[in-house]
Amino acid sequence: MRKKKKLLAAAMLAAATLTLSACGGGDDGKKPVADVSVESGGDKAATVLDKPFEKPDLVLTDTHGKKFDLRERTKGKPTLLYFGYTKCPDVCPLTMSNISVAKKQLPKAERDNLQVVFVTTDPERDTPATLGKWLRAQDTAFIGLTGKFDTIQAGARTLGISIEPSKKEKGKIVSMHGTQVIAFSPKTDAGYVLWGKDATVDDYTKDLPKIVKGATP
Repeated sequence: MRKKKKLLAAAMLAAATLTLSACGGGDDGKKPVADVSVESGGDKAATVLDKPFEKPDLVLTDTHGKKFDLRERTKGKPTLLYFGYTKCPDVCPLTMSNISVAKKQLPKAERDNLQVVFVTTDPERDTPATLGKWLRAQDTAFIGLTGKFDTIQAGARTLGISIEPSKKEKGKIVSMHGTQVIAFSPKTDAGYVLWGKDATVDDYTKDLPKIVKGATP
């Protein structure tokens, strides 16, 4: 049974690693289209990883224009990490909104301790000011980070998350990025839980009380 569980987790992770969201943001006034590939299914939205990820060694710039060392600043704290961008038409704002709503259900002490970090995959357009304004509309405590694309891409890759540089296609800016949210334990600082794009408010509401304690959802 244990072996079967490990194989299932590995298969789900492999599927999630390949998931990219193609989001176009054009100037034609029409709603951009998001084409998201199929992610792994299962009874639970959260996948508990048998082999947790090491937290990325990322030193980027926060929404105040100051240096932010991800490992140092989030050490010993429950942390959710997501890679996306502010011009994303659907997946990114929905994911951040779901987390924000679920976070509000936590007791204040746990709510204040939970770190939610949004790293842009479109640093050319997502300046610290742009990123800050967008995130404040979701939750004033959310942390936004930007920096050099190559640095961000390398950090995401250590978590099995694929991102590609934004490019223009048929008059629209298209960005490809993975849609996974990864939770890091306050006990080990390792990324041990993964959610896909289909995770709902209810899923996060159910899982976050355990995440903030470093428990398995």
